[in-house]
Amino acid sequence: MKTLALLEGRAEPSKLKPAKTIGAEEADAVQRVMDEAVNGRVLSGFLGRAGDGFLGGPIVKSFERQFQDYFKVKHAVSFNSATTALQAAVTALGIGPGDEVITSPFTMTATPSAALLNNAIPVFADIHPDTYCIDPESVRKLVTSRTKAIITVNIFGGTSDMNALRKIADEFNLKIIEDNAQAPGGTYDGKFSGTIGDIGVFSFNVHKVMQCGEGGVFVTNDDKYALRAQLVRNHGEVIVDDFHDQGAMEDEFLVGNNFRLSEIHAAIAIEQMKKMPAINKQRQELAGYLTEKLSAFSWIVPCCVPPNVTHVYYLYPFRFLTDKIGISRATFAKAMQAEGFPLGVGYVKPIYLYPLYQQKRMFPRSQFPFVSSEYPSDVSYSKGICPVVERMFEQELLVTAVYQPQNGRAVVDEFVDAISRIQDQVEELKAYEKREA
Repeated sequence: MKTLALLEGRAEPSKLKPAKTIGAEEADAVQRVMDEAVNGRVLSGFLGRAGDGFLGGPIVKSFERQFQDYFKVKHAVSFNSATTALQAAVTALGIGPGDEVITSPFTMTATPSAALLNNAIPVFADIHPDTYCIDPESVRKLVTSRTKAIITVNIFGGTSDMNALRKIADEFNLKIIEDNAQAPGGTYDGKFSGTIGDIGVFSFNVHKVMQCGEGGVFVTNDDKYALRAQLVRNHGEVIVDDFHDQGAMEDEFLVGNNFRLSEIHAAIAIEQMKKMPAINKQRQELAGYLTEKLSAFSWIVPCCVPPNVTHVYYLYPFRFLTDKIGISRATFAKAMQAEGFPLGVGYVKPIYLYPLYQQKRMFPRSQFPFVSSEYPSDVSYSKGICPVVERMFEQELLVTAVYQPQNGRAVVDEFVDAISRIQDQVEELKAYEKREA
């Protein structure tokens, strides 16, 4: 009766250990940058004018070269976040007012905001219930004459069905951006996730697999897209004339910003890249062990990985089937919390249900770009447009970090034992639900 007793009394403290990937290697790298700064080298080598400094300092450039080499891409452009890299990706494709971008609503707001910040319209496609990635068939139904790109999200460390998405993109002359913030080192048909679309975006945010506090990378094999990303990153509107006079580009119309990565962040990122394969391998081994254990419960659907995908488990998602056990997901999550294993419930609210989209308003006195002469259409953000997303959020999806390397098999075993205790006490928990109703 441990679980029920805990629910009615004091919960166990969390048994999960915090992730720790930063060590002496990163500290030493930062110290080297600081030592050189003391002797006259700047902490950011970027200059907002044409010339060598336009592309950053030596450590930033080294980081980009190493990223290109590892992920086998022609161009890697560093940014101060994956959010700004996504915005640059939409800009690089020349997308703007009147255009539509199809994406997933089951992700961080930065993904659709990349379209809005370019005054384009996000259109939300549903997800596949097994992978939680965007469903190609849902995408196909949403393509219009205004559609210019698909931003697919390689969610939780898995990879989208890129072959199916490429077929749609080729059929309708669309571009593909991969939001690969959660899947660095993952693969699809043997190719690195994030390198299969026209542009890919990686994250070095503090809670990602690789992290340097804040940071992101834009990758592409297209020279023009890379150049436009570099312009967006560093106040490019005042650089265009100089590049044009040098014969480096045709006319470009864009507004840049300061999306630059510092030398310190780049130094940390280089060390984190070295650790990524080992971190991913440990996650994969423990996640595989967790999947095996969870398969014993008929009311849980473990993480599903297609045979042509290598998953890197940013989070471990699984589905909870209320009709097969008879208690609610909320009660189960509360019971697991009481046992010392907090769970993420539902992941994120479908983005289109937030006020910005419900009211179609970015500005106090205007509904641009949702309502404008450039966009006479009427995009729908009503509840029900993505039923799988809504079902996952409201009823089925749970996520855990128990598989992460710092926890080990012993903690995974404790996690599974807690689930078994809940299963053994299901009748008592049903009674508990009635009392709490």
